[in-house]
Amino acid sequence: MSEALGLVETRGFVGAVEAADAMVKTADVVLIGKEYLLNGYVAVLVRGDVGSVKAAATEAGSIAARRVGEVISVHVIPRPFDETEKILRHWSGTPTKPSDSTPG
Repeated sequence: MSEALGLVETRGFVGAVEAADAMVKTADVVLIGKEYLLNGYVAVLVRGDVGSVKAAATEAGSIAARRVGEVISVHVIPRPFDETEKILRHWSGTPTKPSDSTPG
């Protein structure tokens, strides 16, 4: 996939929700997941073209999160490696290959 990955990590859930809301409202990005980490840290992840993720989404998300909480880190990966894509599919609930899904 040639889309960028944007991550905003906050201390606490409220800042993460605020960041996610600002990111999807500000840029043409898709919220692909959230990850609860140790000590109350929460990371939210978005996908989109590099310009949208870097210049608009993560910038707006970090500013919004700082208004209500603490931002730990912000990072953009322009073109994630294939192995990174496998992790992202796991987080977003998308099977890595069609045979991985079982009919319900």
